[in-house]
Amino acid sequence: MAKTASTKAEYGMKIKAILVLFFSLTTPFGTIALGIGLSKVYSENSPTALIVVELRNACSAGLLNYMALVDLLASDFMETKLKNNMKLQSWAYLAVLLGAGGMFVMAICKLS
Repeated sequence: MAKTASTKAEYGMKIKAILVLFFSLTTPFGTIALGIGLSKVYSENSPTALIVVELRNACSAGLLNYMALVDLLASDFMETKLKNNMKLQSWAYLAVLLGAGGMFVMAICKLS
Protein backbone atom coordinates (compact mmCIF):
# COMPACT_ATOMS: atom_id res chain seq x y z
CA MET A 1 0.00 0.00 0.00
CA ALA A 2 1.47 3.36 -1.05
CA LYS A 3 1.85 6.09 1.51
CA THR A 4 -0.19 9.21 1.03
CA ALA A 5 1.32 12.68 1.37
CA SER A 6 -0.13 13.10 4.85
CA THR A 7 1.53 9.93 6.19
CA LYS A 8 4.99 10.76 4.81
CA ALA A 9 5.51 13.77 7.07
CA GLU A 10 7.34 12.94 10.27
CA TYR A 11 6.83 16.01 12.46
CA GLY A 12 7.50 16.19 16.16
CA MET A 13 4.69 16.68 18.63
CA LYS A 14 5.53 20.38 19.15
CA ILE A 15 5.32 21.18 15.42
CA LYS A 16 2.09 19.20 15.10
CA ALA A 17 0.53 21.17 17.96
CA ILE A 18 1.57 24.49 16.37
CA LEU A 19 0.16 23.45 12.99
CA VAL A 20 -3.13 22.32 14.54
CA LEU A 21 -3.40 25.58 16.49
CA PHE A 22 -2.66 27.71 13.40
CA PHE A 23 -5.11 25.75 11.23
CA SER A 24 -7.89 25.87 13.84
CA LEU A 25 -7.49 29.63 14.36
CA THR A 26 -7.82 30.35 10.64
CA THR A 27 -10.94 28.26 10.04
CA PRO A 28 -14.39 29.85 10.33
CA PHE A 29 -15.09 28.29 13.74
CA GLY A 30 -11.74 29.48 15.04
CA THR A 31 -12.47 32.95 13.72
CA ILE A 32 -15.85 33.00 15.47
CA ALA A 33 -14.37 31.78 18.75
CA LEU A 34 -11.56 34.31 18.55
CA GLY A 35 -14.05 37.08 17.72
CA ILE A 36 -16.22 36.21 20.71
CA GLY A 37 -13.18 36.16 22.97
CA LEU A 38 -11.86 39.51 21.76
CA SER A 39 -15.20 41.32 21.36
CA LYS A 40 -14.77 43.33 24.59
CA VAL A 41 -11.35 44.80 23.71
CA TYR A 42 -11.75 45.04 19.94
CA SER A 43 -11.78 48.48 18.32
CA GLU A 44 -13.12 47.99 14.81
CA ASN A 45 -11.55 51.08 13.27
CA SER A 46 -8.07 50.93 14.75
CA PRO A 47 -5.18 50.37 12.31
CA THR A 48 -4.00 47.35 14.29
CA ALA A 49 -7.41 45.69 14.04
CA LEU A 50 -7.55 46.26 10.29
CA ILE A 51 -4.09 44.78 9.80
CA VAL A 52 -4.93 41.75 11.97
CA VAL A 53 -8.19 41.13 10.08
CA GLU A 54 -6.46 41.30 6.71
CA LEU A 55 -3.59 39.05 7.83
CA ARG A 56 -6.07 36.47 9.11
CA ASN A 57 -8.03 36.67 5.85
CA ALA A 58 -4.81 36.15 3.90
CA CYS A 59 -3.88 33.13 6.05
CA SER A 60 -7.34 31.62 5.58
CA ALA A 61 -7.23 32.14 1.83
CA GLY A 62 -3.73 30.71 1.65
CA LEU A 63 -4.72 27.58 3.54
CA LEU A 64 -7.77 27.04 1.35
CA ASN A 65 -5.71 27.53 -1.82
CA TYR A 66 -3.08 25.10 -0.56
CA MET A 67 -5.70 22.48 0.29
CA ALA A 68 -7.35 22.88 -3.12
CA LEU A 69 -4.19 22.84 -5.19
CA VAL A 70 -2.03 20.34 -3.34
CA ASP A 71 -4.49 17.93 -1.77
CA LEU A 72 -7.26 17.91 -4.36
CA LEU A 73 -5.92 18.92 -7.76
CA ALA A 74 -2.49 17.31 -7.51
CA SER A 75 -3.95 13.84 -7.06
CA ASP A 76 -6.28 14.34 -10.02
CA PHE A 77 -3.52 15.61 -12.30
CA MET A 78 -1.21 12.72 -11.39
CA GLU A 79 -3.62 10.03 -12.57
CA THR A 80 -2.41 7.88 -15.47
CA LYS A 81 -5.52 8.57 -17.55
CA LEU A 82 -4.83 12.31 -17.47
CA LYS A 83 -1.05 12.05 -17.82
CA ASN A 84 -1.29 9.92 -20.97
CA ASN A 85 -3.90 12.04 -22.77
CA MET A 86 -2.64 15.48 -23.86
CA LYS A 87 -6.08 16.64 -25.02
CA LEU A 88 -7.70 15.72 -21.70
CA GLN A 89 -4.81 17.32 -19.85
CA SER A 90 -5.24 20.55 -21.84
CA TRP A 91 -8.96 20.64 -21.04
CA ALA A 92 -8.21 20.02 -17.36
CA TYR A 93 -5.70 22.87 -17.22
CA LEU A 94 -8.12 25.14 -19.05
CA ALA A 95 -10.88 24.27 -16.57
CA VAL A 96 -8.57 25.09 -13.63
CA LEU A 97 -7.57 28.40 -15.19
CA LEU A 98 -11.19 29.31 -15.94
CA GLY A 99 -12.18 28.47 -12.37
CA ALA A 100 -9.33 30.56 -10.95
CA GLY A 101 -10.22 33.37 -13.36
CA GLY A 102 -13.85 33.23 -12.24
CA MET A 103 -12.80 33.52 -8.62
CA PHE A 104 -10.57 36.46 -9.55
CA VAL A 105 -13.46 38.23 -11.31
CA MET A 106 -15.73 37.69 -8.29
CA ALA A 107 -13.06 39.13 -5.99
CA ILE A 108 -12.65 42.19 -8.22
CA CYS A 109 -16.43 42.70 -8.38
CA LYS A 110 -16.65 42.50 -4.60
CA LEU A 111 -13.96 45.16 -4.19
CA SER A 112 -15.67 47.64 -6.49
